[in-house]
This record gives sequence, C-alpha cells and structure tokens, in this order.
Amino acid sequence: MSWSAKQGRYHHGDLRAALVDAATVLIAERGVRGFSLAEASRRVGVSGAAPYRHFADRDDLLAAVAVRGLEVFTAMVAAEAADGAAAPMRLAAMAGAYVRFAAEHRPLFDTLYGADIDKSRFPELQRAWEPVDELLSVVLEICDGDAAAAEALAGAMEATAHGHAALLINGDYGHGTDAVQAAADKAAAATLALVAGRQALAG
Repeated sequence: MSWSAKQGRYHHGDLRAALVDAATVLIAERGVRGFSLAEASRRVGVSGAAPYRHFADRDDLLAAVAVRGLEVFTAMVAAEAADGAAAPMRLAAMAGAYVRFAAEHRPLFDTLYGADIDKSRFPELQRAWEPVDELLSVVLEICDGDAAAAEALAGAMEATAHGHAALLINGDYGHGTDAVQAAADKAAAATLALVAGRQALAG
C-alpha cells in the first residue's frame, strides 16, 4: 500500500491512491457504511479538506474503491480462464473467480455488491464494468447468439456464484484455502450444470 496506518502518513505524493487504500482498510474493519472521508483523511494523516481535491464526496471515494475491485476481479478471471478453453469452461472459470474474489478481497467485493453506488454518477465506474461485461459475453457464444437465452444464463450464473460466495463468507464451507477451493469448484460445477440445462432457463 502507498500509506502507513502506523505512521499516519502517505508516501510518494499520491494522495488519491492513499485514500483509496485507507478506505479499503476501513471497509475491511467496519463495513461499507462504517467509514467517512474524514476518517480516511485521519488514517492517511492529512487535513479533512485535503481529500476534496480528489473526491467530491464519500460516494466518489467508494466508486474509486469499486473501480479498483473491478480491476482486481477482471485480472482474476483472466488468470483462471485458460486461453483457448471452450466457452462453458470460461464461464465456469468466471464463477470460480467470483467466489475467490469474494474470499480474497472481501472489502472490494462488499463495495461492489453492497454499497449501492449509482453507476450513472461515475463514468469511470461504468468504464470499469466494460471488461467484465466483455468477459461475460461468452454466454452469447454458448447460446448461439440468442440474446434472451444468454441473458438468462448470465443471470443464473451470477446468482449461483454469488450464492456460493455468500455461503463461503458465512462459513458453510469451513475456513482457509481448502474452503475457498471447495466453494469455487462448486460454483464452477454448478455453472456447467446451468450450461447443460440452459434450455430450462428460458421458461
């Protein structure tokens, strides 16, 4: 990170990045609704007015945390989806990455899915979703270009992945790396089952 909570100051002059780091740590400690710009400023060691050179308000800082989350998630999906893999396997890898992202980057996951950020206010956040949407467009390939079927499959996959992530967070799979692996594998397997039975989703 570019800031030190222990020393209460940021390094290299990148205050914007330091505030995003501080907000991420505060979200990890207190939840999405448990931090403020003022508290992030104190953690970084700057005046309460300093963040307003970079962020209009608390939601603006949350949007920046969400952008970071999408960048991390996109990278995780790209790492898990093997080049040249069949479309169903790429979608399954996306489900597994979703679960891993929830486990390994909980504050970023909570910001993306629990902060109720109005995307229309933040063009940079809309842009950050584009690579995710592009990865998810694999459902069109699976469904032979049928947009309605693809939308149904995408929604079912996301619900499945989110459900397994929630169960993991709740401790239903246990704890530690083996639990994360089990949850990710189950999400991937369930996604392949959805692909196999995708005609039923159109009903």
